[in-house]
Amino acid sequence: MEEILRLFPSNISDSMRTKIADRWGVLQEIRIRLFQPIELVFDHHVEWLDYIKPNQQDKIFIINRLSDFSLYRLEDELREGYITIEGGHRVGLAGKVNTIGGTVKALHHITFFNIRIAKEKIGVARSILPYMCQHSYVNTLVVGAPQTGKTTLIRDVARLISSGWRNIEPKKVGIIDERSEIAASIKGIPQHDLGRRTDVLDACPKAEGMMMMIRSMSPDILVIDEIGSDLDVQALLEAIHSGVTVICTVHGQSLHELKKRPSLYPLFEQKIFARIILLGKQEATPGKVFKIYDQDENNLFKTRKVYSR
Repeated sequence: MEEILRLFPSNISDSMRTKIADRWGVLQEIRIRLFQPIELVFDHHVEWLDYIKPNQQDKIFIINRLSDFSLYRLEDELREGYITIEGGHRVGLAGKVNTIGGTVKALHHITFFNIRIAKEKIGVARSILPYMCQHSYVNTLVVGAPQTGKTTLIRDVARLISSGWRNIEPKKVGIIDERSEIAASIKGIPQHDLGRRTDVLDACPKAEGMMMMIRSMSPDILVIDEIGSDLDVQALLEAIHSGVTVICTVHGQSLHELKKRPSLYPLFEQKIFARIILLGKQEATPGKVFKIYDQDENNLFKTRKVYSR
């Protein structure tokens, strides 16, 4: 985890190294708030570095490390509110937002940082792939609240589909990675294992990226994280009607909740998804597959299996 510790001045990084020790595998987030104790979010609990309260000098050090001493280079990332660093870890930013005409122009006076620890869970999707493949792969929607493992799951789905598993031949996979979370690319190079036949459009808007990927790379499968807008849904329908299979995620707690969202209504009305995978989170279990529905909302998942974020 040296790529994370290097972001901090030595006094903070040394304390953090001692506090976390050999528990990096169960660490989810490091949250920095100026003049407040550092918060460490683990799988099952939260701990605090009460004796360390980052100040302005510490903030400047962190920002310089994130930007390689050039905030201008990160203009687009700052507008989006996050930066992806080596190792695929994502640093969320908050502070004073400048807007022009109601649109975010820049983020200034950054005083809050959320470092989300990237974790690959190789093989986590093996238990659900048989539900997603009926002679061929079917359109699949993965539903869950934040931190239920949606991105981790579809990352491994992409890896397995593009490499092949059991007796299923590999397929060409195209990932539209608008927020750089699935592949966690740095300068276009994925930091995660996505398999042998996967192509990535990094930091590309989903609606535009789907058609760009279809035109340029002719994928068999499209993988998209966190659909939601009308444009996303329109592009999704266009991709599916062009013969591409789509696997995507969406924020939500239940199908009942999703059906109330006007932008998603056409997907349910047309029964676009042959499989809908519902994830959940309990206090003692950070991620769990609760149900797998077919297009008629019959639950096919009788044996619940746990996987981690």
